[in-house]
Amino acid sequence: MSLAQDIAILKQIPMLSDFQDDQLRLLAFSAESMDYQAGQRLFDQGERADGGLVVMSGTVSLQIRGEDGFDEVERAESGTLLGQTALLTESKRPCRAEAVDGVRIIRIRRALFKRMIQEYPELARRLFEQHVSRYRHTISAIRPIGDKMSELEQLNAERRVENDSKS
Repeated sequence: MSLAQDIAILKQIPMLSDFQDDQLRLLAFSAESMDYQAGQRLFDQGERADGGLVVMSGTVSLQIRGEDGFDEVERAESGTLLGQTALLTESKRPCRAEAVDGVRIIRIRRALFKRMIQEYPELARRLFEQHVSRYRHTISAIRPIGDKMSELEQLNAERRVENDSKS
């Protein structure tokens, strides 16, 4: 795959969409390219994450540990960034990733990503804005759940009072 193709794929990733072509070129050139065969593990659940992996080609099975082994919860294909949080802060892998077929990834280490946003402060600002927007969206999506839980708690409290008064 050519550098131009790598840049085109990186540009599709929401977290990297504000990067200019020269910044993506630097990122792609500085990142580590790795190939995996079908069945090879990219990382394990609970493993320390030192950065993100961009699926450049192929399909990756994302699996979580269940009662009877690992269960597939999702598949990632070309243009998917695995470990977005790990680009910014230390974290552990929430799942196991395994190549379904021949997979090529670009590994972006946290140190490289942090160096990029230090050299280009406008990227840091835009990333911050993206995260704030995402958090606001998440909060608005879960607010109704909190409201419903409060209603249920109120109903439970009323039932307890009723039951106590009957006894």
